[in-house]
Amino acid sequence: MAIPMSKKKSKPSKKLETKHHQFSDTLLFKILNRIPLAIFLLILIFLWSSSTTIISGKFVHVCVSSRKLNNLYCLSAGTQPNFEIPIPALSNNISTGIKEVVDIVQEVPDPIVNNGSDGEVAFAVKVVEQQLQVQRSWISNKNHVTSCDGKGIYVYDLPSKFNKDLVGQCGDMIPWTNFCKYFNNEAMGEPLVKLGKGWYHTHQYALELIFHTRALKHTCRVYNENEAKLFYVPFYGGLDILRWHFKNVSNDVKDTLGLELVKWLENKESWQKNSGKDHVFVLGKISWDFRRKNEDVSSWGTRFLELDQLQKSIKLLIERQPWHVNDIGIPHPTYFHPHVDDDIITWQLKIIRSNRTSLVSFAGAERPDAPQNIRSILINQCNNSGTNCRFLNCSSGGCDQPESVVELFMDSEFCLQPPGDSPTRKSVFDSLVSGCIPVLFDPFTAYYQYPWHLPEDHSKYSVFIEQEEVRKMKVNIIEKLMKVPIREREDMRRYIVYELLPGLVYGDSNSQLEKFQDAFSITINNLLARVNKIE
Repeated sequence: MAIPMSKKKSKPSKKLETKHHQFSDTLLFKILNRIPLAIFLLILIFLWSSSTTIISGKFVHVCVSSRKLNNLYCLSAGTQPNFEIPIPALSNNISTGIKEVVDIVQEVPDPIVNNGSDGEVAFAVKVVEQQLQVQRSWISNKNHVTSCDGKGIYVYDLPSKFNKDLVGQCGDMIPWTNFCKYFNNEAMGEPLVKLGKGWYHTHQYALELIFHTRALKHTCRVYNENEAKLFYVPFYGGLDILRWHFKNVSNDVKDTLGLELVKWLENKESWQKNSGKDHVFVLGKISWDFRRKNEDVSSWGTRFLELDQLQKSIKLLIERQPWHVNDIGIPHPTYFHPHVDDDIITWQLKIIRSNRTSLVSFAGAERPDAPQNIRSILINQCNNSGTNCRFLNCSSGGCDQPESVVELFMDSEFCLQPPGDSPTRKSVFDSLVSGCIPVLFDPFTAYYQYPWHLPEDHSKYSVFIEQEEVRKMKVNIIEKLMKVPIREREDMRRYIVYELLPGLVYGDSNSQLEKFQDAFSITINNLLARVNKIE
């Protein structure tokens, strides 16, 4: 007789059962259990659209949407936490930086040799100062090009993949926005009617397009390579970097276009003649974005400027590598693009007469992942100063509208300009164009960057406070600035408005400035002076 046998189900252990009951009793479980799947998916999509996570090396960076386009935060190599400018290693011989200077200019005053007594930082700063002197020696003494004889500018007609096609990818370049709107009006952006004539919502990375448009219309442009003195290569390297910045691609892919460009140039007799010495590249991002060292796939940028073939060419950038003499800093594009002299004069009169009701202002955001950054200290001092300081919080979208920033700066005597994701800040130029005296905390923010557009005597247009003093709480910024005499402030402001301002802005594409030199004209004239010294 067969005896039926039933399979006995195993009982879950008490430990697992207890854990299940503990989770099911939690508030989170009860909430999640009540949310329909469709709504839950919508929440996930919203969270994804409002923040983009970039995994790089050993850290995870979250870029909040309200800051994404107004800061370098998620768009540059300098955004890596605790990013520091690399200091060149010392050797027993003349440093690499000084050697580059000696190779270009035979008579370098007081060449510095490492004797082991100076610290690395002090030595590196001396190298920078020597190089800036060399770059200043290229400054043209002529305000305008009176004749184009021997000053022909040749603009390469590159295959479209190196520039126009990159612009065509604007809709897919940044995940959270359509970048195309910033390329309207020949890359000046949409008009800012509230601020007046000549004001546009210009993106900080629009320099490549702006410069190219102006170069195509320059009076000294030539169409025969044999008539050229200066060769301009309109490669939109910054846009090339941006299109890969949020995509999971290999370093080989990131470097492809730059390598193809170099190969294209090497086949040109015009390049071979002087090994590229008379060629100039204009790159609308910071130098570090083109100097990738780490071969990890998650590393930022390309290694375009590290290529051996480009070391003799001139590279114009919004932030230079301080130990490369052929890296030259030129101003970030601002929102102001005058057409005629009267546009500049009208603006000068407006800001010189502006009623500045605030002593100090700061437009920016904290850097919580960079504990050495002094921004949090400055924000606390500003917020605790009562009516003496106004803080515009860029992390909550306060800086999304250019009008808010410009109006704040027009209302302020001093504008705090601490380093951000890299040493330089577009905000420095926004403050100068608004007649607000910039307060700098790092010489690499401006003093070691723009030898053609800012004077060597930085006390004429700015106040410098060592950031280490701020970090160690040895100084109260607001109290220190209150002690600056009113007459001194007025002198600095007049110098900024009447001497500096015209040369810090880029005129529109059909600019008809006669009395003033804008940033583009100064740059072109100095480039021509530079190539005339090539042996």
